[in-house]
Amino acid sequence: MANLLGLYTSGLGLVFKPDVILFTFAGTFLGIIIGALPGLTAVMGVAILIPLTYGLSAEVALMALLGVYCGAVYGGSISATLLSIPGTPAAVMTTMDAHPMAKKGEAGRALGLATVCSFIGGALSVIALSVSAPLIANFALKFTSIELFSIAIFGLSIMAYVAPGSSVLKAFVSGIFGLLIATIGLDPMSAYPRFTFGRPELITGVEFISAMIGLFGLGEALSQVEARAVVAEVQTALGRIIPRWDDMKRIIGTMLRSTVIGTIIGAIPGTGATIASIVSYGQEKRISKHPERFGTGCPEGIAASETANNACTGGAMIPLLSLGIPGDSVTALLVGAFMIHGLRPGPLLFTERPDLVSAIFLGMFVANVFMLILGLGGARLFAMILKIPKDLLNTLVIALCFVGSYAIRNSVFDMEVMLAFGALGYAFRKAGIPDAPLVLALILGPMMESNLRRTLALCDGNVVTFLQAFTQHPIAGVTMLATVALLLSPLIIRRRSTAPQRIRAEDRISGKG
Repeated sequence: MANLLGLYTSGLGLVFKPDVILFTFAGTFLGIIIGALPGLTAVMGVAILIPLTYGLSAEVALMALLGVYCGAVYGGSISATLLSIPGTPAAVMTTMDAHPMAKKGEAGRALGLATVCSFIGGALSVIALSVSAPLIANFALKFTSIELFSIAIFGLSIMAYVAPGSSVLKAFVSGIFGLLIATIGLDPMSAYPRFTFGRPELITGVEFISAMIGLFGLGEALSQVEARAVVAEVQTALGRIIPRWDDMKRIIGTMLRSTVIGTIIGAIPGTGATIASIVSYGQEKRISKHPERFGTGCPEGIAASETANNACTGGAMIPLLSLGIPGDSVTALLVGAFMIHGLRPGPLLFTERPDLVSAIFLGMFVANVFMLILGLGGARLFAMILKIPKDLLNTLVIALCFVGSYAIRNSVFDMEVMLAFGALGYAFRKAGIPDAPLVLALILGPMMESNLRRTLALCDGNVVTFLQAFTQHPIAGVTMLATVALLLSPLIIRRRSTAPQRIRAEDRISGKG
């Protein structure tokens, strides 16, 4: 009990240092701006800013990035309300009711509801994170190589299955491509160079942060330059912003249900805030006594979407901190931030740096408080920021991509890596291939390979003994069964969905006969 209490209090000295508070506030403020501007996402913002935190202490850097993360997920609701354009994909369902409410002359009401619901979802998910992550991490410390291998496989299979807006086959293509890239560098068992093509810079593998800057930053910026989307006129007449008590009483149940949905979905690797928002919105509409009101400016619709997508921020940190497996694309990038400062997220972090883990719990809560204050107090300012020309923004993003990738190691080669992955990210977007499975494969690939080879070495390379090991390790066996079930589920769902049409077709044929 004393150890658990110490975990929650040991980070107080880190979080409440003046520089940490300042950078957390600045990160949250910047994150809201990034999320509010259509085309700039939390993933892009974190990817570009990670190299700029290299010279900071670990706690300052992580608090700033977590502030960007929390702020950007919320910031998408601002443009969703005022422009009917979700600033981030997670705000797509917010548009359904927030913009109709704004068109009725109640833009301030919509923004106020979105802000408070975002705070409630984010804050409660941090509490869930602080309770569940230490328990999972303590359990994970007992894992052997075969459990770690099975968890890595399970994480990859989830990402491939739930990748939004794409087919399972395209998601697998992305994941396999990431696994191939992850093999570049020294062999984990023999330290023999692989696929380095004579370049000494590749001995340690592809520079992760440069790759992510290119994939998410440059790739998205190039897509935005090509699209040249015309931004609608911004509504700046907001009216009252602080929510009325009548509205709050009306959505209390919605906020609690959506927090649970968002936290659980966020904790499942590969899902993310967009899926949580869609699921929560659909659930509230299904159980509502007046579902016809959804899409016309319904407070419950705004609450469902914004509470759930912000609850994902704490939920996505659960597998990252406890198992070292990122819950979404942003937490995948945060792995790189940990690595820059010589840290590795996972169960060992709780024993090696309990003060930092505690600081993350406390810092995320503080970031959500700043988000609430900035959202309610600065709504009119953020509305004006939406008028910044897109061409100027894209130019700034591309410039930051070059500066950020070079700043990591003062290496021109890292800029070349960024350019290569930028072209890859652009090509993926044109082909409709998701980039999230590639990122997860880059992170989990080395973990999967090294633990697989350790397990095979313990089994003397005997395949039968290797398969028997799953029966001797129940956690690994259950995890692999869940992986197989997950991979087969799309086929089963597709077969069930086509069964009625097939039966009707057979009936018509037999009737003709």
